[in-house]
Amino acid sequence: MAKVCMIYITFSSRKEAKRIAKILISKKIAACCNVFPIESVYWWKGKIENGKEFVLIAKTLSKKVKQLKEIVKKEHPYTIPFIGVLNAEVNEEYFEWMKESLK
Repeated sequence: MAKVCMIYITFSSRKEAKRIAKILISKKIAACCNVFPIESVYWWKGKIENGKEFVLIAKTLSKKVKQLKEIVKKEHPYTIPFIGVLNAEVNEEYFEWMKESLK
């Protein structure tokens, strides 16, 4: 199995998640992005908050992670965005498609 990275990033709106997904795809930093709604529970300013957010999962090669993080930090509307890197094993056919897509 080949190894790739899935970058998990949260947003307050679908619009912002899709905007950054399009940047990552157009710059060939991510081969594919998924956006879906979630509910979050978190500490903010000393109290527990509940909120609706959107997750962007950007699928990329490990050599592109640093560049992806830089773009997200620059473009993200949050003061402190969550950018989580998950390593994943994928089938060879998908890995080959990713490598070709990110040239």
